[in-house]
Amino acid sequence: MTEAQRTILQRPVDPARDHVRGGTAKSDIVQVVVYGDYLCPYCRRLRIIIARLRGALGERLAYVYRHFPNEKAHPGAHFISRVAEAAARQGKFWEMHDALYDADPLTPKLAKELAAGLGLDMTQFERDLEDESLIARVEEDLTEAKKNGVTGTPSFFIDGQRYDGAWDFHSMLEELQRPIAAQLTRSAKTFASLPASGGLILLLAAAAAIGFANSPLSGAYHAFMGTPFGVGVSGGTLAMPVGEWFSEGLLAIFFLLVGLEIRRELTEGSLTDLRAAALPVLCAVGGVLAPAAIYLALNRGPTAPGWSVPTATDIAFSLGVLALLGSRVPIGLRIFVAALAVVDDILSVLTLAIFYPRAFALDWLAASVLGIVALAALNRFRVYAIWPYLVTAVFLWVALHGAGVHGALAGIFLAGFLPTRPAPAAGPLLAQAATALAALEQAERETDDKRALAQEPIWDWASRNLSAASDRLLSPAERVERAVSPWSAYFILPLFAFSATGVSLAVDLSPPGASHVLAGVVLGLVFGKPIGICLAALLAVLLGLARMPGDVSLRGFIGAACLCGIGDTVALLMADQAFPAGPDSQIAKIGVLIGSVLAAALGAAVIAIKPLPPPKTVAV
Repeated sequence: MTEAQRTILQRPVDPARDHVRGGTAKSDIVQVVVYGDYLCPYCRRLRIIIARLRGALGERLAYVYRHFPNEKAHPGAHFISRVAEAAARQGKFWEMHDALYDADPLTPKLAKELAAGLGLDMTQFERDLEDESLIARVEEDLTEAKKNGVTGTPSFFIDGQRYDGAWDFHSMLEELQRPIAAQLTRSAKTFASLPASGGLILLLAAAAAIGFANSPLSGAYHAFMGTPFGVGVSGGTLAMPVGEWFSEGLLAIFFLLVGLEIRRELTEGSLTDLRAAALPVLCAVGGVLAPAAIYLALNRGPTAPGWSVPTATDIAFSLGVLALLGSRVPIGLRIFVAALAVVDDILSVLTLAIFYPRAFALDWLAASVLGIVALAALNRFRVYAIWPYLVTAVFLWVALHGAGVHGALAGIFLAGFLPTRPAPAAGPLLAQAATALAALEQAERETDDKRALAQEPIWDWASRNLSAASDRLLSPAERVERAVSPWSAYFILPLFAFSATGVSLAVDLSPPGASHVLAGVVLGLVFGKPIGICLAALLAVLLGLARMPGDVSLRGFIGAACLCGIGDTVALLMADQAFPAGPDSQIAKIGVLIGSVLAAALGAAVIAIKPLPPPKTVAV
């Protein structure tokens, strides 16, 4: 389950099971689910805020309470939760709920006295406390909370969406009163939590590009993508068309995220084993050789240079289709495809450099090496601030682009050197945060005027200390990934797709060899890619050079190999390099689009189709 999925309440509120207070208004009801612990002092404070919110919103507020007894932090919390549930069996949950939070200090003995004070049948009450189904009821809440990423109390879900904001009265009232901005934010978070949301946006952007390129607006579309845009002197190193800025500039950020994910798997995930890490490398080589062989078997002479077109895998679209498949795709399969596609991109760069050479600027190449060395030095000397890495990465991007190498590779280098060290010892940081909070609490007790308190130096001091402590709890790599990930999924990749897939579908197959070019590209992507990947994997496993991911089935692996036949952006670039003039370039691009669509459909079908159940045996 992804972090985005954890933000959605896994089990919707069920009035027949859940404890719900209020929410009887005819319309505009807002639902607040609280996971709480009766021995948690912060939950006791929250109840006062909830009471004020109920006073402000009336029956529009549906307050739902679920148990999260933190037995380690508060011994006896589980028993107290059972006390509340035992009272609920006699129709007195909310009376007991309030009494438990009002009692301070609260002990098991006092909880039983409160039950007697409410007039409960104590014989039934004692029996219910030990009832297995009641204990299971508390455990169910606890298990569901952990699946939702709840680690402490109190934790909130507003209208099914986890709320991580401030929970003072005014902040929560603003959130619950449903201003337009809050509704839009909540709806956006809900959509983003869907596993297929990023892939869906990506495919819609690609479809829009094809639509524009084959409509009366095609002239405007191509004119916009070809509009020169430069930073600095006109005609200098950083002068490129808009479309190239999308593909080479913005794509570096996507490569950064992919690189961070692969690095995490190499250090603490499924690729820590050398043989597991070798598998995507060897499969990427097989996925280049097989489609090239199929293409060359069909093309001789003038059309032979197009052999490189079906060899490229488009990482963005491949991962986008995997995202659309959601929970059917195990994490090991996604990591395998991402690692293979990164190696494939490196092989594509080498192909362009060796077989379609262009002038490389040696001075910029030297600057690129200097940028990589600078990143390594920052990592070596344990620089924890993010900005030196980002500045160096921008310099590296400029140097790579100036050298004639795809600048987006700067994202891979940045991912390789951003510190991913575990968070520093939490003890001193927790002490720092606790000291700041205690100082604020003391100042609040001594100051009646809250506005005056906000102006005191203690407020600014505490704010700086809390911010510093929270920043140090995350590594630079984690902070960058969290900040950039939504932009990559919903802005960068869609723009990249919109700029790369705007190809005219009008094709003329009458020139000599045109049909062979089309067939070579389509067959190379649809069949050559999966055949090369699967044969390379089989050979590597038989020779003991690699091993398959543990959570990936054979059917899933074959489906992923088919998805690697999605060529698109890099393959389109290969077509331009292979056929710099004449109609063959356009025919090859049509082949890339057809082959990519077929490969995506075939791979998705193989992964999504459920295997047939085993035949039933009949006893004789």
